[in-house]
Amino acid sequence: MNQNFALQAINVSKSYANHKALNNVSIEVPQQSIFGLLGPNGAGKTTLIRIINLISVMDEGRVLLNGNPITTKDISKIGYLPEERGLYKKMKVGEQAVYLAQLKGMSKRDAITQLKIWFDKFDIGSWWDKKVEELSKGMQQKIQFIVTVLHKPKLLIFDEPFSGFDPINVNILKAEILKLREDGATIIFSTHNMASVEELCDNIALINNSQTVLAGSIHEIKDKFKENVYEVAYRSGKNLLLSENDYFVSNSNILHNAHYSTIKIKNGNTPNELLQDILYQVEVISFREILPSINDIFIKEVSG
Repeated sequence: MNQNFALQAINVSKSYANHKALNNVSIEVPQQSIFGLLGPNGAGKTTLIRIINLISVMDEGRVLLNGNPITTKDISKIGYLPEERGLYKKMKVGEQAVYLAQLKGMSKRDAITQLKIWFDKFDIGSWWDKKVEELSKGMQQKIQFIVTVLHKPKLLIFDEPFSGFDPINVNILKAEILKLREDGATIIFSTHNMASVEELCDNIALINNSQTVLAGSIHEIKDKFKENVYEVAYRSGKNLLLSENDYFVSNSNILHNAHYSTIKIKNGNTPNELLQDILYQVEVISFREILPSINDIFIKEVSG
């Protein structure tokens, strides 16, 4: 049991009737990191999240929290924001938030104090005495986010946390998630927004057809899927495009009086050999490797 991991799911399997929701799925979530749990609809992500939260019971496998088997006593240490939100529509916002905080073990006094801080931070103090049904979907989600993090759990699980938010509020939530990590929390979040994954995540796991098909750090995964493609910006007094040779194939265009070529190295040659060859032809302005996006990797792996 590795104490460097906040959470480990080891060979977890779960079936419903004739459907195998999870098949020997394993993930390892490092301490104080942001971990992206990815996969297409129906892949098994929500089933795994429900097992971690002890809402569902796995058929086989183990789930470890800080190296120890997770128990019902650990649930108070977890903050869980499900994709399907669930606030009581007729209750007042402040009253409900205090009630939910008390369910997590907070005293009424501490809950009110902390809620006031969060409401001020999100500029929603005027909502305290409104009924939930008076709020928009995005406003309700803000309340649920606050209640999820209020008791300062060490493990936070967000299922599609940005759903229903406009870009401004998405950025506010992203900033808060990063701050929560800085303050010591470990965060798992499931999303279909690959741009957010690139921006926030340290590590990811991709589940497809009920199995883990990809796992590791963002850097390691991008490095694994790179295809030796580079972008070169250059000047040419003769206004010529780079000519292809034994070292590379090129796709070139001209922008703002400079040439930009996307180049794929051939025959196992190195970037240094490529650059030396280019320097014989043109004046190089910039030279950078093009790595695949997480979105491209996701599509490639899921589509097979």
